[in-house]
Amino acid sequence: QFELKESGGGLVQPGGSLTLSCTTSKSTLDHYAIGWFRQAPGKEREGVSCLAVSGVPTTYIDSVKGRFTISKDNLKNTVYLQMNSLKTDDTAVYYCAKSLRTMLGCPLPREFGAWGQGTQVTVSS
Repeated sequence: QFELKESGGGLVQPGGSLTLSCTTSKSTLDHYAIGWFRQAPGKEREGVSCLAVSGVPTTYIDSVKGRFTISKDNLKNTVYLQMNSLKTDDTAVYYCAKSLRTMLGCPLPREFGAWGQGTQVTVSS
């Protein structure tokens, strides 16, 4: 079954940049919000950001505001997470997910499902 597929993770130095990709289907992009989540060792999974069907983005956590940008390419059915000025605390497995229901806006972080397999982002010197 195909729902979501993350790619683009890797090793980057502090202060560097990385762009993650979440490839899904046209129908999903047209009807569901797409969220980016992350989970670091010893910490809870947290919602990072969301892109609504309407095109309006939402950032869920203050720690990435001004550094992370969510966007999409409708021709490629792909949602991106551009991460700049990366810090060691950004190290985590990053997941994308779709909202549990069709909607125009972004839901609360708990209202996502159909997760991808995740991609590892490691920020280290």
